[in-house]
Amino acid sequence: MADAKYKIQEEELIRGDISGYLNRHETKDLLRILTCGSVDDGKSTLIGRLLYDSHMIYEDQLEKITKDSKVYGTTTEDFDPALLTDGLKAEREQGITIDVAYRYFSTDKRKFIIADCPGHEQYTRNMATGASTCNLATILIDARYGVITQTKRHCFICSLLGIKHVVVAVNKMDLVEWSEEIYDKIVKDYNAFVARLGFSDIHFIPMSALKGDNVVEHSENLAWYDGPTFLHHLENVNISSDRNLIDMRLPVQYVLRPNLNFRGFCGTMASGVIRVGDTVSSLPSRRQSKIKAIYGPDGELDQAFAPQAITVTLEDEIDVSRGNMLVPVNNLPHIGNEFEAMVVWMHEGAARAGKSYLIKHTSSMVPGVLSSIRYKVDVNSMKRDKNAEDAAESIRSLELNEIGRCHITLHRPIAFDAYEKNRTTGAFIIVDRLTNVTVGAGMIVDRVVSRPGHAKSPVSQNIVKSDSLVSAEDRKKLLGQSGATVWLTGLSGSGKSTIAQQLEKELIAQGHLCYVLDGDNVRHGLNRDLGFSMVDRKENIRRIAEVAALMNDAGVIVITAFISPYLSDRAEAREVIGDESFVEVFVDTPIEVCEQRDPKGLYKKARAGEIQQFTGISDPYEAPQDAELTLQTENLAPEAAAESIVADLRSRGIIG
Repeated sequence: MADAKYKIQEEELIRGDISGYLNRHETKDLLRILTCGSVDDGKSTLIGRLLYDSHMIYEDQLEKITKDSKVYGTTTEDFDPALLTDGLKAEREQGITIDVAYRYFSTDKRKFIIADCPGHEQYTRNMATGASTCNLATILIDARYGVITQTKRHCFICSLLGIKHVVVAVNKMDLVEWSEEIYDKIVKDYNAFVARLGFSDIHFIPMSALKGDNVVEHSENLAWYDGPTFLHHLENVNISSDRNLIDMRLPVQYVLRPNLNFRGFCGTMASGVIRVGDTVSSLPSRRQSKIKAIYGPDGELDQAFAPQAITVTLEDEIDVSRGNMLVPVNNLPHIGNEFEAMVVWMHEGAARAGKSYLIKHTSSMVPGVLSSIRYKVDVNSMKRDKNAEDAAESIRSLELNEIGRCHITLHRPIAFDAYEKNRTTGAFIIVDRLTNVTVGAGMIVDRVVSRPGHAKSPVSQNIVKSDSLVSAEDRKKLLGQSGATVWLTGLSGSGKSTIAQQLEKELIAQGHLCYVLDGDNVRHGLNRDLGFSMVDRKENIRRIAEVAALMNDAGVIVITAFISPYLSDRAEAREVIGDESFVEVFVDTPIEVCEQRDPKGLYKKARAGEIQQFTGISDPYEAPQDAELTLQTENLAPEAAAESIVADLRSRGIIG
């Protein structure tokens, strides 16, 4: 197949069709791939074998690697593919990957950049750096050992960094006699733990990277596997839908003034599409103008899209400078000087709560303070550090390679999005103010937060909370269950209410006391005085959480079905109800499907401008980062969804 490909290319060049040949290769899309896994799972070997079998190694490189294999090779073969990426002397001496190595190659269908990341725990920062720009992650698993702690760690980091596509390469199948049973068990084990992560596309491929089985060509040793090879999957995986073409964001990097008659604003499109004639707002000043012209490297354009580098001119002389952002007037990002973020600390000197740093966000550099560290994440178990949570005031630092949720306060407002929505405007790096060294990287998760130590609404001194003579254990014995809240969140039309009703029916049928709190029903009575502003929505969720907490105290299982679009509101609901009783279920349904299901025509009215601040159209939805359960309901029946929740409640000991 490879020889035929090169023959076609040779014929093109012989015919003199050089411009067609170059144009075809210039217009191919680029896939950035991350390889990760535990030590000795075969990451470097897989990349080397991929390059070798696809004829992407020059002869002098191949000759050198063949010679080095006799000295540094870790296999019994004359050719060790891992040496193609393990180029550092220390890597070859130890037979491990230490730093991220990048390799470029191209096929007829696509261009690729592969990041070979280290597997050791102490190189977590290196792995996070490599993952930050990738579209797809290749998780290698040694078939002899299956899913191990390091596998889970790397999957968590990939999920945290917004990678949606995953290839699980079950490697070294030759060492387990090409066993289909072992492969099936690994697939089952992996799916069991990865359900809570935000991957939208997971594909499994059994292989032997050293031997080349299922890397480029299908293997006769794995005849029971009828899926694509590793290279075929990389060439055909669909990443076009990952790109955010809805929310136009143009961070201004440079003001171009070559003469008195031209004033342009240069930058790389972070997301969305920009067209001549569009009305835009410059943030944070909010001054408006229209796009007069757009220029690319080859001249004037009618429109541009991410990630093109462009220069735009405006019809009006408004103040725009480096660090500002051009956005649509009807689709604004969040503007503020406070947010919460997941921070990966990347320096030997620990992060200190209360210390001042420089925050580099898109094209702006803003002084800021690491106000507080809410909790750390144990990346081995993907759970919050319980000791830290129990004594939140004592969390004063993040050590090298640690990940924590932090509250950042800036000296001036910036325009930003949640990282899950926009990987460019939702990310930032932290720079030490004295040494100018990059010490950390962050992904924004919240837009509205309470200040550390901010007091809640005061309670009258004459009100005293009374204690019941009946304990929670007494109620549990009586009802055969523990009080808990199943918090269903998702877009309008995602199926929350239908699933809630089905879950209630299933639990009642099994003899459990439960009750559904539905958004529409609650607003008919308890919350009829509330509108749909941000403040009213926040109060709506607070009241529901307080009611659910009271019902949980009575031993009732409460099922809620609310859009609850903001991460901060759901975090406060969790705090009111209690982490041990709060089961967040993300009903993950694409907005296109929600619109098709829309019986009330709300989406149509929202797109026509008849409904303001409608979630998913004119107001953002901030998807859960660490929900207890995620249900992708596009092809999942309500009955099956309810059964999944029942199983989860049983596994937590809430029901018997």
